[in-house]
Amino acid sequence: MNQQAPLPKNRTLGFILVILGASFWGIGGTVAQKLFQQENIEVGWLVSSRLLLAGILLISIYKITHRKESIFVIWGTKYNTFRQILFSLLGMLAVQYTYMMSIALGNSAVATLLQYLAPLFIMAYYFITKHSQLTKQDGIAVSLTLIGTFLLLTNGSLSTLSVPITAVFWGVLSGLSAAFYTLYAVPLLQQFHSLLVVGWSMLIGGVVMSVFYQPWHINIANWALSTTLYFVFIVIFGTMLAFWFYIESLQYLSPKETSLLGSLEPLTAVVTSVLWLQIPFGGGQTIGTLLILSMILYLTVFQKKRMKS
Repeated sequence: MNQQAPLPKNRTLGFILVILGASFWGIGGTVAQKLFQQENIEVGWLVSSRLLLAGILLISIYKITHRKESIFVIWGTKYNTFRQILFSLLGMLAVQYTYMMSIALGNSAVATLLQYLAPLFIMAYYFITKHSQLTKQDGIAVSLTLIGTFLLLTNGSLSTLSVPITAVFWGVLSGLSAAFYTLYAVPLLQQFHSLLVVGWSMLIGGVVMSVFYQPWHINIANWALSTTLYFVFIVIFGTMLAFWFYIESLQYLSPKETSLLGSLEPLTAVVTSVLWLQIPFGGGQTIGTLLILSMILYLTVFQKKRMKS
């Protein structure tokens, strides 16, 4: 499905979809931080609630658009069942929980940028497994990332971190989880519709989290209107539409173009965090952010060359 050549007459739609999808995810992280600060909501509760609701919505959309096809087709063999469950727990659930923990302990800007270390982890995987060799471009990307991350987390001073070390820990785990999510999903996406794979992974992740953090164990009657609107935004825009729009854009654009425009995700997280939440960003952190964004764009440009090497 995602291998089809882009349709020129729909390229504008593809650009709109990927820009909206990446922006929704980045802004969604900032809105989640606002929820943590305003209502002292537990990370586990937010993760279980958003995954359950978004998963149900995505599977419902799939069924509405594919009425003659079963939503349970993905469970046809033991191998696919095992792979889907593993993807749901170590991929979808892990990336959601670690990302939210990094936001709660630090801030959405740093969390999103640390999550975008995933391309480096993917590059390391291909190098270790002999799928590709370390190139000059890889070395430049690593240098940009190391320098950028140092400036982002320390603002140029070794005496202190700009965010707690625990936030850095969860942010790096988020990047690892995102790398696993990207690599491990490929065989499933080659067999089944992406909405079905993502929808079931969200639903399974939400069910597992519900064992520890029950979505119904919270008194939303005491929520302010703004809190309710923030939560709805996170579920609809920051989770469901963010994934759906990004995936759907691959119908009209090449993966290279989609990945390039997906770099708007950390950019929107940084901008909204600084302007809306008024999170202080020093000069060193600004330079670090620009270096990491440069790494993301750089890896995207050379992605096709690396994969062929």
